[in-house]
Amino acid sequence: MNHGIKLLLLALLVKPELGLGQQTLSSRFDSFVASAQSAQAAGDYAAAAIDYKQAVKLCPGIPELWANLALMQQETRDFSGAIASFQTANRLNPSLYVPNLFLGIDYAHSGKATEAIPFLVKAETMNHSDPQAPLALGRAYIELRNYPAAIRELSRVTKMSPALGPAWFDLGIARLDKVELDARTMSIEGRQSPYAGALYAESLVKQARFGEAASLYKTLLDSRPQPPCVRSEWGFALLRNHDLVGAASAFAAERTAHPECGLALFGQARLTMENGDTSQAAQLLIDLWDRDRGFFESNAAILFSGSSAKVAAAVPSLSASANQREVPADLRKALLSASNPSAAGAADSFSTTDPDDTASAPAIHGTAEAFYAAGQFRNCERRLGANLAALNADQLRLLAACSYFTGDNQRAYDTATALAALQPHSLDALFWTIRANERLALAALARFQQLAPNSAASHVLLGDIDNQLERYDDAQDQYRKALAIDPADPAAMLGLASACLNSSNNPEAMRLASAALARTPDDPELNLIMAEALIGQHQYAPAEPYLIKSLHAKPQMLPRIHALLGKVYAETGRTQEAIKELKLGESSDEDGSGEYLLAHLYRELGDNTEAYRAIKQMEIIKQQRAARGVKRVEDPDLAPLDQDRAPPATP
Repeated sequence: MNHGIKLLLLALLVKPELGLGQQTLSSRFDSFVASAQSAQAAGDYAAAAIDYKQAVKLCPGIPELWANLALMQQETRDFSGAIASFQTANRLNPSLYVPNLFLGIDYAHSGKATEAIPFLVKAETMNHSDPQAPLALGRAYIELRNYPAAIRELSRVTKMSPALGPAWFDLGIARLDKVELDARTMSIEGRQSPYAGALYAESLVKQARFGEAASLYKTLLDSRPQPPCVRSEWGFALLRNHDLVGAASAFAAERTAHPECGLALFGQARLTMENGDTSQAAQLLIDLWDRDRGFFESNAAILFSGSSAKVAAAVPSLSASANQREVPADLRKALLSASNPSAAGAADSFSTTDPDDTASAPAIHGTAEAFYAAGQFRNCERRLGANLAALNADQLRLLAACSYFTGDNQRAYDTATALAALQPHSLDALFWTIRANERLALAALARFQQLAPNSAASHVLLGDIDNQLERYDDAQDQYRKALAIDPADPAAMLGLASACLNSSNNPEAMRLASAALARTPDDPELNLIMAEALIGQHQYAPAEPYLIKSLHAKPQMLPRIHALLGKVYAETGRTQEAIKELKLGESSDEDGSGEYLLAHLYRELGDNTEAYRAIKQMEIIKQQRAARGVKRVEDPDLAPLDQDRAPPATP
């Protein structure tokens, strides 16, 4: 609650104009208001609300008085009463800021984001200096999945109040939600495109699935169009998979085919540092620093990701030979920051070049294309300028790449958004939007963690990262720390249940999910966790109602839910229903087990043709997994199905 608002409202209260015959009424009114003010000052909001109710009965035409009553009701969590009182205040005087603000906040709190937005927009228009309106508006837009609008509003808040941690948290979440939405669009509109492949390979690297990532990157080497720096990305995946010879070859090939890609220099520097040749590493890094400092700063962390301890240890001793330049102090500082981002400030690892320094920068000569080809991405960005409306699609495409590579992630995001407006189905626009927004999201969340390192939300964030990286014990520790701070935190409860499920602790996952469902029985993700834990315990019939409720989850989760429903129906003797659900869930079948079950069910029905088709599809999935380097663990046993037997001839 903003107590400054309450004091402001009290100052606005107007004593009623009463006739001489109404002095007793005036005295009673003054008494109730004075008593309300005293109770409010003492923090006894329930008593203050009682007194304000008496005051509005005596003088119901004062909008500020209704607003003060509503604020007291708000403090005592009487949200329905607060909404009614704010509505009365707004009806009496629609130009008051506070009723519009809190009507929007309370409607959003009640799950009525659509109704909230007009009030919040009006409040924001009335008061440009209070962060509460854009903060609440951003949250309402998140609820409605209008992520660009949410990002716009929450970005305003972080500029107005840079120390407001919840705004950074919400901004980071909104950006991640936008990344997820755009990635889903990419998987539909550009499923077979090199861009989708590069993004998926990048996600495999983050999951430490380096062999799969390297195999996928290799398939993109001759693609057209080719995602930038794909050979270098391949090289780093090989390096993380301990294929140093292959990595060296990939970096050398990148420098020949695409000399603009500085990642190849980082890769070669990393290899030379691993070999103890700090002089050669220093020269490579100086060359890269001279090209584009923004690129260097925003990508230097790749030198240390998964590297041996001697790479980080080599940084303080980096030196050049006598006939080479000395390592600049700023370069050394950037390397130290990249090697230990937590010490330097996590948000700094996503540093961005100031996009507004063009006016003070010296004049440059050359074309944007030439600067890009030379790896001088900041000069490329400056040459194209800040007026996005004046650029055509090709120029926007180039500017998005240059801005991203020089670390100006906001400009890259804005440029990709402008390109999408010109070409709504542009995969280039989608690719750069995803990459830039992901960086911006991580920077926002890192800033939140700096501001609130010991908050429940901060521990949940760390738990989510550990969960994604399959460090389930660490994830559980973080979620439990969050719950120690806030025992009712729904995200911590969900995360802890998920981590227990992922570590095959089904009984504990069920216990946690059950406790959380007691508070929010319709939460689709909690219902899904409960269902999966029950299925893991072979309790198929009890899992069904939870799966039905989980069908309200995000669209990308639905194939998995349909596949689980298919398994439940198969185990409970409903073959036709099982087949229908399994087919709806085919896109989630990563190991062929769904097709294997389908084949069994078709055999039960005597449909050998479809059974054979399912077996062949399973073989394709298994071959694709093998091509990506996936280990064959608990793959389905094909023997009972006579998988090589052709279907009978059709009469």
